[in-house]
Amino acid sequence: MPEQSTLRFAVVQSTMRHDPTNADELRAGGAELRDFIRQAAAAGARLVHFTEGALCFPSKSVMSSLGPDEVGPSDWTKAQWAVLQSELDQLNVLAGELGIWVVIPSIHQQPEGRPYNSMYVVSDQGKVVARYDERTLSTTKVNWMYAAGKQPVTFDVDGFRFGLALGLDVLFPELFVEYDELGADGVLVSYATHRVAHHEHVAVQARGCAVNNTSWISFAVPANPDSGLASGVVDPRGEWVTQAPADGLPALAIADLHHVEATQIGRDFRRRTRERISS
Repeated sequence: MPEQSTLRFAVVQSTMRHDPTNADELRAGGAELRDFIRQAAAAGARLVHFTEGALCFPSKSVMSSLGPDEVGPSDWTKAQWAVLQSELDQLNVLAGELGIWVVIPSIHQQPEGRPYNSMYVVSDQGKVVARYDERTLSTTKVNWMYAAGKQPVTFDVDGFRFGLALGLDVLFPELFVEYDELGADGVLVSYATHRVAHHEHVAVQARGCAVNNTSWISFAVPANPDSGLASGVVDPRGEWVTQAPADGLPALAIADLHHVEATQIGRDFRRRTRERISS
């Protein structure tokens, strides 16, 4: 497809589910995500972006090998991996049928060792074309749950380049500088917490990353009325251009992204300045 000057984009706040040992929960999560993909396609979106753990955001207590009352190393053999993969496969097929790109955060199982906390990029042909693994990891994640990712990931849709950030990545500006240097027009940030309230500061971080790198930021969070957060899109000047309702209910927000002259001007300025101050 030739390069476009505008890209219609959808960002979702969906129901958070915490138990990957529960097949019914995983199936319910998959059904909700498929409904949102259909809504995004009907609205003309070319890309739809989901929150961290969109199908399931595993609880450290549920996964603990020491039982729910004591947190310890996660026992991933308890997860319903076959059901999870089936739901992911159905999402991929639907993306291909509707001709829409989808970014789906999920657990990524490895043949040995801990899984990754990941984001899958599914093309409008229904194929997984990239995977990003969270690099920063919270104390709980790094001690008990996941392996850490090692590298940035970008992908291109209709002339727009996007980077990926997951979980606590949003708190580390250097990751967004890295995507700036890789020529990203925007970064898709998926962020979730386990029922934690008053996290408004995380949205401030996302807006700061947008304005510091003159890039678009898509900010996808769970439907949680106590978090102080809502899914939305921030423009390269740090302003919200769309947000889902802040009522904590599952919802979809749509924005039209376009190439902004300030992005390239700012990037050239930052490159020259970094070269000067590091010489």
